[in-house]
Amino acid sequence: MQIPIFTVDAFTNRPFSGNPAAVCLLENGLDEDLHQKIATEMNLSETAFIRKLHPGDDFTKSSCFGLRWFTPANEVPLCGHATLAAAAVLFHIQKNTNSVLTFVTLSGELKARQVEDHIVLDLPLYLTYPQVLQEVQELIKAAVGDMIIQDLRYSPDTKKLLVRLSDAYERSVLEELQVSAQRFLSAEKTGKVKGLILTLKGNSSGKHKGHDFYSRYFAPWYGLLEDPVTGSAHAVLSSYWSEQLGKKEMLAFQCSRRGGELKISLRNDGRVDIAGQIAVVLKGNLTF
Repeated sequence: MQIPIFTVDAFTNRPFSGNPAAVCLLENGLDEDLHQKIATEMNLSETAFIRKLHPGDDFTKSSCFGLRWFTPANEVPLCGHATLAAAAVLFHIQKNTNSVLTFVTLSGELKARQVEDHIVLDLPLYLTYPQVLQEVQELIKAAVGDMIIQDLRYSPDTKKLLVRLSDAYERSVLEELQVSAQRFLSAEKTGKVKGLILTLKGNSSGKHKGHDFYSRYFAPWYGLLEDPVTGSAHAVLSSYWSEQLGKKEMLAFQCSRRGGELKISLRNDGRVDIAGQIAVVLKGNLTF
């Protein structure tokens, strides 16, 4: 059996930065267990599987496809960067002729479109609510030690905890923070956290001016110690920072070692457009 496979670096225009995702094009059905085996073999934060929904569908001409995402450990309900990567394979490699692609996923229908040199994802926007510190104190301590926390929020829809560091800190503090995410598993006692976002307000002056906010994202509960650039986390961050900054158009930077930039636009229908660039770094076939 041969399956076309691609590695795409998402939320960057430079190879070997941004967030890599593997993308498989499924001409035919695939045994359920093979999805996970392939994702484990690829060993990237996510492997995306694009499937045809109807017998006559075509990767070049059709506009609607099924899409699933797997980490090396399990299937996940939403992955922004692997959706960007999937759209890139259809638009750039398969030369899909449609202006908008629709993906049927565990998080409902997601749309992707090309705007100049970016691909724009239409994602759900997730609200956050104040979180009592005492309930997650041990987890916060494991993540940031004695650093000053400015705000603490929880997103019940995504099970993500948002930890905003004090505005007094510079971007370099977030970038250089040594985080032992494996420790989160024993420190998280509530059972309700499946992802931890560290975030910091952007700086309007200095060498990094222009970004409205910074973040890093950790999900050891899904086998990902740190994710390089995370679309789904920005579906949470967008609602929070829009409220805090009074802005609907924002530019974000995720401060992982690889780093990545996301253009954000809150829509009037309660969703969010998240745009990024891509770099295709590998084309080949799985053979088994």
